[in-house]
Amino acid sequence: MATLIRSKLSNKLSNAATAVSNKSQAKVSGMFARMGFQAATDEEALGFAACDDLDYDHRQGMQMDILTTDEMGGEGSGDGGGLEGDSHYQRDGTGPPHSASKDGEPANELSEVRPKITAWEAGWNVTNAIQGMFVLGLPYAILHGGYLGLFLIIFAAVVCCYTGKILIACLYEEDEDGQLVRVRDSYVDIANACCAPRFPSLGGHVVNVAQIIELVMTCILYVVVSGNLMYNSFPNMPISQKSWAIIATAALLPCAFLKNLKAVSKFSLLCTLAHFVINVLVIAYCLSRARDWAWDKVKFYIDVKKFPISIGIIVFSYTSQIFLPSLEGNMQKPSEFHCMMNWTHIAACILKGLFALVAYLTWADATKEVITDNLPPTIRAVVNLFLVAKALLSYPLPFFAAVEVLEKSFFQDGGRAFFPDCYGGDGRLKSWGLSLRCILVVFTLLMAIYVPHFALLMGLTGSLTGAGLCFLLPSLFHLRLLWRKLLWHQVFFDVAIFVIGGICSISGFIHSMEGLIEAFKYNIED
Repeated sequence: MATLIRSKLSNKLSNAATAVSNKSQAKVSGMFARMGFQAATDEEALGFAACDDLDYDHRQGMQMDILTTDEMGGEGSGDGGGLEGDSHYQRDGTGPPHSASKDGEPANELSEVRPKITAWEAGWNVTNAIQGMFVLGLPYAILHGGYLGLFLIIFAAVVCCYTGKILIACLYEEDEDGQLVRVRDSYVDIANACCAPRFPSLGGHVVNVAQIIELVMTCILYVVVSGNLMYNSFPNMPISQKSWAIIATAALLPCAFLKNLKAVSKFSLLCTLAHFVINVLVIAYCLSRARDWAWDKVKFYIDVKKFPISIGIIVFSYTSQIFLPSLEGNMQKPSEFHCMMNWTHIAACILKGLFALVAYLTWADATKEVITDNLPPTIRAVVNLFLVAKALLSYPLPFFAAVEVLEKSFFQDGGRAFFPDCYGGDGRLKSWGLSLRCILVVFTLLMAIYVPHFALLMGLTGSLTGAGLCFLLPSLFHLRLLWRKLLWHQVFFDVAIFVIGGICSISGFIHSMEGLIEAFKYNIED
């Protein structure tokens, strides 16, 4: 009898987990579809990662509800009691009741709302994530790294491609028949699995903290680059860079009222196209000055003090691992994921390397943190205005993702929440919740005012969270979960990546912090 009960309970849990997993995939793929597969521009792709992390908590709460229903309904609920299809979820905890067919079986609504994406569409999202507007800082990395900086652009592409693949491998385990089965859905799931059974939620907290830092730093970078570009576009106007940053932030205050990204996502394709045009204009101008290229300025030696910052800049430009689990789970043919990763990172490597080298050869030692500042005044004003528009339209996505993660972690985590819910019973945002959002916008402004250095902030973020999420954690998780099945060369690669990533992360973080502290002191005194 006990065996029969355990068998039935196991079957119900398995069915429930499958239904919830399908729901998670449907939500993310639905978001991809609504955004026209164009939403993952720059670090905007991290918004999908927020959904990934939130889905984990949704699944845990829903599985507990399912268990409670089983206990209350007992054997009388039957095998067709509606658990398999019941996967509705809303912010306020309410949702449409479970619908059933005339035969009493759950209606398969998921088949109608689960659009799958092709390998080309998945590749488009990855390409947008790793070839966003932050590539404008790569020529500055070549300034301090020379040929070694070019090598690092190639090396980072190879390593990030490899760690993306092993991260996806951590989502799967072999069943009794030796077939690979997807048993995890997100980066957080992988992290928690590695820390179980002693600390089952520690890994998820670490990943969430790293994600929040990266999202907030991305928002700060958008404000910094907006102020920098406007100041350099109109140098004769009596407006300082700090004042331009304040004006940009004033335009971003409505982000505090966002409840979804439906309105913002419409501009994603325009942002991508605008950035593509900008890159073409910069390269075209550089090619027009090919006769004056300073090949002798490309060094074989490095600037020991500033090169670690360049490492962070390069790593940050390749960040995409955080949303890869959602992307792979929503592909029509997950078997094409490896091929997609190969061609996207090869293309990124070639384009980034050429862009950085051509731009540096054009301006040599005069290369600035944001390469468009080197353009002639007439071209610069037009290009920079496009970039500012793109930055302001890109800001809401990482901002909203950061807000979602913070609210879920501290305000909507059931009995474990530290503070009361930001939303009322009718789903409306409370006044103090709105105040917290406004504080986050103002915080990004203050950081942009007191540390208005694009390269330093980008290097710090890349060294701290970029190296952690792209180098350290994937290799560590791969060793922890699959070490018994790895070949010796795979173990060697994982250990080497972990060690090299750790060294680069620590050195880049130290040098970036030193630069930021000096800049902060200077701005305080000023």
